[in-house]
Order: sequence, then C-alpha cells, then structure tokens
Amino acid sequence: MNGPTGEDRRPGPTARSGSPGPAAGGRKHAPTAEGRKLSRSFSWLALLGTLLVIAGIIGLVYTGVATLTSMLLFGWLLLIGGIVGLAHAIESRGTNYFWLGVVVAALNLAAGVVVIRHPEGTAEALTMFAALLFLTGGVFRLVGSVVVRGPQMGWTLLQGAFGLLLGLLVLFDWPHSSLYVLGCFFSLALLFDGLGLIAIGIGGRRIVSMVSDRLDGPGPTTDSSPQAPEDGKK
Repeated sequence: MNGPTGEDRRPGPTARSGSPGPAAGGRKHAPTAEGRKLSRSFSWLALLGTLLVIAGIIGLVYTGVATLTSMLLFGWLLLIGGIVGLAHAIESRGTNYFWLGVVVAALNLAAGVVVIRHPEGTAEALTMFAALLFLTGGVFRLVGSVVVRGPQMGWTLLQGAFGLLLGLLVLFDWPHSSLYVLGCFFSLALLFDGLGLIAIGIGGRRIVSMVSDRLDGPGPTTDSSPQAPEDGKK
C-alpha cells in the first residue's frame, strides 16, 4: 500500500550518509594547522643544524680559534653557573646545605674567572688531562680484553690500541697539541650535532607531510543512499 505510513518509511534527502556536516569540516582543518606548526618547528631544527655544521667546518679549518672559543665558552658557563648557584644558596640560607652551596658557587666563580683570563693555560691543562684519559682508557681496554677474552675481544683491542696511540700522540706533542686538540674535538661535536639536527628536521618534515596527506585525502565514498523498496514488496 502507498499509504502515509509507506511514505514515512522512505528516507528523505537529509538522511544521506555521505554529506559531511559542519563538525566534520572543522575536524578536517585542525590537523592541517597542527601539521604546519610541526613542519615549521622541524624546519627551524634543520636550520639550526645547518648553522652548527657550518660552525663545525669552520672550527676544523681554524682549530686554534676554535680552541680559544671553546675555552671562553667554558669559562663563561662556569661563571654563570657560579652566579646561579650563589643565588640558590642565598635563597636556601638557614638550611644544612647553605655553606656547601656557597663553597661550590665560589669555586665555579673562581674557575670561570681563571679560564676567561687565561684561556691558553687552561687549554694546555685540559689537553694534558685529555691525553692522560686516553692513555689510561686505552691501557685498561687492552688489559681487560686480554684478561676477559670476550666475544668482542678484537674490537676492544682495537679501541684500546687507538686510545693508547692517541694519548701518546697528544702527550708527545704537548703543549703545542693544546692549540688544536680541544678545538678539533669541539668542532667535531658541533659537526655531528648539526648533522643529527638536520636529519631530525628533514625526517620530521617528511613524516608530518605524509600524515597531513593522509588526513586531508578523500575518504571512502559513502554517498549512496539506500534504495526505496519496490511497490510490490511493500
């Protein structure tokens, strides 16, 4: 029968499942804005990594300047750390750690002033300390690999021999080696940190672009409306 009740069962034009509402449109643009923010942040990371790589390459070319620069940065870090530590010690006066904080802050301040005023002597002292570290580390690796005889014995022997050789080279050329050893290490650290930031920035931008393309892409088509039953089957 084509009565009023039969007509009421027929779906109207507003029952189409594929027509997006205003809420769906709002959800579509939100991931795009967040993706742009993330992509911009990863771009800044890549730019910072590029600057670090350039600074590292310049430091490897001019190792003497890099050594003095690293010593001055080290001195200013000690000085700023001493000032911050002294401020914290003053805030915590009356506690058991007050005098310990004051002593540590005073030592940092004194070391920072010495390093800033005598960067060449500080570089010589730190180069000697680095050479002794290489020597002791190489000897311990060599002896440990021979005594333990583990599965990585070959690599441990190679690392110990390299550390021992590097320590001897730095020590035999001291104090002239203080002009380039610390600067070379500082420049290599900048170079590898910059390469890591560039890799993170480029990889992050690719991931954000892939996710944004998937979110903004067309979804499955569900615009087909249910067919009305035939008159003979009502």
